Amino acid sequence: MTHGMHTGSSGSGWRDTASRYALLPLRIFLGVTFIYAGLDKLTDSAFLKDSGAGSIGDMMRAVRDSAAIPAMVDMALDAPVAFGYAIAFGELAVGIGTLVGLLGRLAALGGALISLSLWLTVSWASDPYYYGNDLAYLMAWLPLVLAGTPLFSVDALLHARRRERVELR
Repeated sequence: MTHGMHTGSSGSGWRDTASRYALLPLRIFLGVTFIYAGLDKLTDSAFLKDSGAGSIGDMMRAVRDSAAIPAMVDMALDAPVAFGYAIAFGELAVGIGTLVGLLGRLAALGGALISLSLWLTVSWASDPYYYGNDLAYLMAWLPLVLAGTPLFSVDALLHARRRERVELR
């Protein structure tokens, strides 16, 4: 057998299993992390305020001039508390959707868009760039955008039901 190639299924069982489950740890990590982030924002009385230490309003004002797209920050500053709630509920929805695998690709796309918007605003000025974690989260979401949530998920159950109905016809 040549290195990197296999001729039969005898030695590839663990590889197939590892490949099938490869994205599950990432999905669990991102799902739990985004649920936690959303709940953390919703339960932080200082965060969901227009101004004051730890508020969404003060954070947006602090990053406005260093953001890649200041106009995005300006939109958030029009209604910072509403924006804070939108981000928190968005993170919660993305986390739950990813963790249970409900509309997995859409949830992952939502996570990627949240991470992209935070990278372009809040963590854009991180120097060196790898100190800002939002870019890493954006890259982590991309495999799930592409692959979805095919295992241990509501999506997989719904797919199996549809396939069953088609086979019964």
